[in-house]
Amino acid sequence: MIKSMTGYGGAKGEVNAIGVTAELKSVNNRYLDVSVRLPKSCLFAEEAVRSAVAGVISRGKVDVFLTVDTSQAEEAVIRVNENLAGAYLKAVRDTAERYGLDADVSALSLVRFPEVLSTEKTDTDRDALSGAILQVLSQALEGFDAMRAREGRKLEEDISGKLDTLEAMVAAVEKRSPETVAEYREKLLGRMRDVLADTSIEEGRILQEAAIYADKVAVDEEMVRLKSHIAQFRHLLAEGSPVGRKLDFLTQEMNREANTTGSKCADSAIAKTVIDMKAELEKIREQIQNIE
Repeated sequence: MIKSMTGYGGAKGEVNAIGVTAELKSVNNRYLDVSVRLPKSCLFAEEAVRSAVAGVISRGKVDVFLTVDTSQAEEAVIRVNENLAGAYLKAVRDTAERYGLDADVSALSLVRFPEVLSTEKTDTDRDALSGAILQVLSQALEGFDAMRAREGRKLEEDISGKLDTLEAMVAAVEKRSPETVAEYREKLLGRMRDVLADTSIEEGRILQEAAIYADKVAVDEEMVRLKSHIAQFRHLLAEGSPVGRKLDFLTQEMNREANTTGSKCADSAIAKTVIDMKAELEKIREQIQNIE
C-alpha cells in the first residue's frame, strides 16, 4: 500500500498524572525533515520523538507539536527556614524581656512570619516524562499514518486509471505504426508511377525504400520499454511505500520513450497519441509528488 506524504494526526492523554497533547502534520518534501516543538523543560526528549517519527515516516516535511502538563504529577514539599524561624523567635523573646511582656509564641504563630515556610514542587522524573510523551505520540502517529494510507489508496486508484489509459495509447501506436509503412509504400509507388509514366517500376527498389523508411520510423523498442515500465510501475504501487522516488524515476523514463516515439514518427495520428501520452504522464508525475 502506498502512502501520501501529506497528513495530520493528533492525540491527547494522561499517563501517570502527566498530561500530554501531540499533533503532527506533514507536507511533501524530497527527504525526511522533522521539526519538533517541545516545552523547554522537556527538550531532553527531542531525539526520542524524532526517532519515533522516523520509525513511521520515511519522507516529507513533518511538524510535531507537543504540550506537557506535569502539575498533577509533581508533589509539594514544605520547607522550614530554621535559621529565620530561630531569629524571629529570639527577637520576640528579647522584645518580651525588654518590655516585661509574656513571650507566648506558638508554633502556628511562628510559621506565620514571612518566609519561614516555603513550598517547593519536586521535578517529575525524566524517564516518566519521556514515556508519557512517547505513548501519546504513538497514538497520534497511528491516526496520522491511517490518514496517509487513506490518501495513498486514492492516489493509487487515480494513477492506476491513468496507467490503463497509457496502455491503450501504446496499443494504438503499435497498431498504427505498421500502417504508416504500408501507406508510405503506396504513396512512394504512386509518385514513381507519375514520374516514370509508362516506364516499368522496379519493385525491388520500392521494397528497399519502404524497408529503410520502416527502420527509420520503427517504434517497437520504445513501445516494448513503455509497456515494461508500466508493468514495473504497477508492481511498485502494489509493493507499497516508500516508492515515491522510484516512481518519479520511472515516469521520467516513460516520458523519454514517448519523446523518442514522437521524434521518429511523422504520422499525425501517432503524433497526436504521443501528445496525449505526455499529457497523461505529466498528470501521473504531479500525483507521485505526493507519494512517500
